[in-house]
Amino acid sequence: MEHESRAVPGAQAIARAAALLRLVTASGAGGAALHELARSSGLTRSTTHRLLSALRAEGLVDRDEASTKWMPGPELYLMGSVAAARYDVTGLARDIVRSLAVKTEESAFLSVRRADETVCLVREEGAFPIRSFVLSEGIRFPLGVASAGLAILAFLPDHDVDAYFDRHPRLEQEWGAPHGAAPLRARLAETKERGYAVNPGLIVEGSWGLGAAVFDRSGRPEWALSLTGVGFRFGPDRLPELGRTLLAHAHQLSARIAGVRR
Repeated sequence: MEHESRAVPGAQAIARAAALLRLVTASGAGGAALHELARSSGLTRSTTHRLLSALRAEGLVDRDEASTKWMPGPELYLMGSVAAARYDVTGLARDIVRSLAVKTEESAFLSVRRADETVCLVREEGAFPIRSFVLSEGIRFPLGVASAGLAILAFLPDHDVDAYFDRHPRLEQEWGAPHGAAPLRARLAETKERGYAVNPGLIVEGSWGLGAAVFDRSGRPEWALSLTGVGFRFGPDRLPELGRTLLAHAHQLSARIAGVRR
């Protein structure tokens, strides 16, 4: 992507600002401190502050004067409201996610694919009192890392999967040995054969996840439903049942999306 940024005047600044917007949005209502945003973005504090100030002038981010933390601005809400009419499926999905949480007693989620990442849109808590907090609204993961992204990546065309690996050669360095090309490709094949993805505590030890792809009207995996919980709740005696329940809800949502005229 670097050569594209150099080829288009101003593209690098836009890419940096967009990255900061994602980080601020992922921080939620509590906001994020300047040093946190600088560290996460890989930018200097001065550059980060300059870009945030420009975004604030446009209403895209805001700054709490008491805490000095940066948070999403009012203009983002207005933009999001307009974009939701085309892209948001949470209205279609919320009762399905809630049903998944009720039936499994685990935390249930809806995530959407955005380029090479998944973004969590909806979280519903199950009744089981011990919970995993790896995922919540606004949290992003690269495809193939969390169970939702693993499920989506598994059902993309082979050439798209190959291109993804070409674009992200450092997955193993950033996420550990299980995310090297060979073991990740093996998990993709298992996911495709099984129908749903299993993440056996690869992000946080002891926190397991299951993910099932949700397809658009053209048959592309653009969303995923997932479950997370503590490892002993995902043992071999219960895992197939959870997988069947997850797949049934994912199929229901895919059918509902396919039936909506856009």
